[in-house]
Amino acid sequence: METVILGAGATGLVLALRRSLRGDHVTLIEKETLPGGLAAGFEVEGTWLEKFYHHIFTSDKAIIQLISDLGLGDKLEWFSPVTASMVKDSIYRLDSALSVLQFPPISIINRLRMGAAIAALKLTANNAYYEKTTAEAWLNRWMGRAAADSVWNPLLRGKFGDYAPEVSLAWFWARVHDRSAKLGYVRGGFQLVYNRLEQVIQAMGTKIEYQTTAQKIREGKNKKLIIETSKGTITADKVISTLSTAITLQLLPTLPAFHRKYAAVNALGAHCLILALQQKVLPNSIYWLNITDTSMPFLAAVEHTNMVPANDYKGSVLLYLGNYLPMEHPIMHMDKEEILKLYLPALQRINPAIDSSWIRQSWSFAAPFAQPVVTCSFKNQIPPHKTPIKNVFLANMFQVYPHDRGQNYAIAMADTVANMLD
Repeated sequence: METVILGAGATGLVLALRRSLRGDHVTLIEKETLPGGLAAGFEVEGTWLEKFYHHIFTSDKAIIQLISDLGLGDKLEWFSPVTASMVKDSIYRLDSALSVLQFPPISIINRLRMGAAIAALKLTANNAYYEKTTAEAWLNRWMGRAAADSVWNPLLRGKFGDYAPEVSLAWFWARVHDRSAKLGYVRGGFQLVYNRLEQVIQAMGTKIEYQTTAQKIREGKNKKLIIETSKGTITADKVISTLSTAITLQLLPTLPAFHRKYAAVNALGAHCLILALQQKVLPNSIYWLNITDTSMPFLAAVEHTNMVPANDYKGSVLLYLGNYLPMEHPIMHMDKEEILKLYLPALQRINPAIDSSWIRQSWSFAAPFAQPVVTCSFKNQIPPHKTPIKNVFLANMFQVYPHDRGQNYAIAMADTVANMLD
């Protein structure tokens, strides 16, 4: 059986592996020059670094098993880095029950309410109730406005912008429920995982067409499918698109009813400015700093080398400045130097000593359709894996609900969809 998979991210690569093991002749179509999708990396001082910050949790069983199966288990290390929040230009640790009880911006009563609400989300195994209300409404009710407005509501607004009041509590529940205190990272970068997957599937006969984009999927003769690409046409028995729902629908123009039902889901793009610096920026070895002031031009500052040793990158301090933005937002299309000029004054609010002389190198990366806007109606807008065109399947991050997009759930979904093709 000839199987074509669109996209060589985590889902596409694992699908290729599973279907190759079943005897399919697999072709992967990928627009970039290397595998990995949103988890792909680039080289910094001879070591891979992700374009968009990544780590895994102890609950991420699918990716932990895959890393082990690929013989990379010895490179997976676990860390307990510090997470903090910047509230009114002051920085407070906020990553444990004790830190919640010691959180100065709110009263002890509100700290207790915040802690109880987070504990309830963490301990609840079923998200069914949480699908019926928004995160903002629930947080305001159960934490109280003072606690919710100190951190969580500003973070929702910072991440989702005008969509924030619509975001489902089920999405927020998954963020809290799935998270662990320990974070895992593959020393040398997650790109090692995807490079190893590439080697394994190619050895099994999978063909990968890099720098190639799919343009249309149509039905051909004798139950065959025709995939039109930027480099010609490919004939297949089955097609699996791991691309976003919006992009996949563009490839299937003959399905107007399918378009009407599933094209309305909103999504945001991801942007990261990465700085290689001479000195540490975040105080007290903070790894992740949430920014609650929406006047700041970025949502989070993540000092990667406060988790992974800077020696892995020949001593460079690596700092991500991350955002989720509408695809048309100016930052998504700005020149790197313009972004640096915009961000530096904001960085100086975090660390007044920093100036441009600290910066050794910088990189800017943007990706569309990186964060679905999960509203209370989102569950009803998730397309099925089987499309109305026989033997055309869809498997993307919009279908891992209620969990958030991420490597682990992409891999778990690939296993599910691979079984559906038999």
